[in-house]
Amino acid sequence: MAAIKRLFGGFRSSRARKSDSDSHSSIQWVVAGLGNPGEQYSRSRHNSGFMTIDRIAKTKGVELSRRRFKGVTAEITLAEKPVLLVKPQTFYNLSGECVSDLLGYFKITSDRLIVVHDELDLEAGRIRIKQGGGDAGNRGVRSIAESLGTTNFIRVRIGIGRPPGFNEEIEMEPGRRPKTEENKDYLLRPMTAAERQVLTPLLDRAALAVETIAALGLEAAMNRHNQRG
Repeated sequence: MAAIKRLFGGFRSSRARKSDSDSHSSIQWVVAGLGNPGEQYSRSRHNSGFMTIDRIAKTKGVELSRRRFKGVTAEITLAEKPVLLVKPQTFYNLSGECVSDLLGYFKITSDRLIVVHDELDLEAGRIRIKQGGGDAGNRGVRSIAESLGTTNFIRVRIGIGRPPGFNEEIEMEPGRRPKTEENKDYLLRPMTAAERQVLTPLLDRAALAVETIAALGLEAAMNRHNQRG
């Protein structure tokens, strides 16, 4: 009897492994939202990528509950395509450690990666989709590019603008904090209720941009969403 149980247990394990392998190979897109783990960062502008992923997951009725490769993930269907959502838990500037391992595991090429992130150099209230190009000082994007060895991935950029009063042309006054510190405060401090209300429709548009990419492709998504104010 024990031998029979082991035999059938082996069959079940084999089927489970095959099913797991099929799931790995079926993923067509990886969508990574950038942010920092921890309640203290959850309402910050720098977590706009996390917030967008949460919106997509909520729409699909799933939670990012599976932990793997230094991230939390969930598998969903977008435009009838299997998609992996991920929020790296490495902290923003090391996002590449999680993302590159996931792409390797699921055998996904970089052009099937969508990275959703906040963008200081993009006017607040705007969404821009692009593929490749420079990181504009965004260390999370830089980490991913360095880990993958390429910038050939898609980015959904959520414009948050520079801090109020920021002006690159004005020389700092004596005693004033460096602009990098001002940016850090602006990125990481919790937003007020009014600021979150302003950001909400932008996150919804970012989530829609991700679905448009999966459904219609990059060029169509850029034509549709890059024209909007």
